[in-house]
Amino acid sequence: MGNLDLSFYNWDVISSFVLHGLYFSVILTVVSTIGGVILGTLLALMRLSGKAWLDVPAAVYVNGMRSIPLVMVILGFFLLVPATFYSTFGRWGLEHRTELSALITFVAFEAAYFSEIMRAGIQSIPRGQVHAGMAVGMTYGQNMKLVVLPQAFRNMLPVLLTQTIILFQDTSLVYAIGAYDLLKGIETAGKNFGRPVEAYLLAAVVYFVLCYALSFCVKQLHKKIAIIR
Repeated sequence: MGNLDLSFYNWDVISSFVLHGLYFSVILTVVSTIGGVILGTLLALMRLSGKAWLDVPAAVYVNGMRSIPLVMVILGFFLLVPATFYSTFGRWGLEHRTELSALITFVAFEAAYFSEIMRAGIQSIPRGQVHAGMAVGMTYGQNMKLVVLPQAFRNMLPVLLTQTIILFQDTSLVYAIGAYDLLKGIETAGKNFGRPVEAYLLAAVVYFVLCYALSFCVKQLHKKIAIIR
């Protein structure tokens, strides 16, 4: 086994490739988290509504998404959705088909996981608070908006952030459809400078450092929330 040339690890050399990929990975993570939480909350409310015409479709969607590997969902959406769909976004939609496909797929997929987190968070709120809200004349929507959801979000915030970290790790799967994410950027740098092995080692280190740092922050937040309780 030959010696590794550590000269590859020069930020000035690889930054032009890596930053573009990191930017897309971060944007994909943030937008997918926001969209997934919003859609997931709606799915959770549908499942808790007690009405079969809302509960059944939401349950089928959540269980179906959670039963399929993410990479298959990414490939399926990218390959099966016709190009005419992306043309509705104009020329930009066609030029950025892979990025747009990844974004929509991640929002739809992560919503299923965020839904279960939100459902658990809503169910963790004592029923007495819900009854108290109804006693003072609040509607179901007002009760959820003003009483239940704010507490549920606080209780589930560490879990939501942990799922977001997992989401960031999963963004590397868009490599399967050729999207230019962090992994693709590092790999491109490695190929251009003839250091493919070092590139994948660097990618592993970067993902580990970022995810470990974020996990540490979530752990500290969890401790603070526990103290507040």
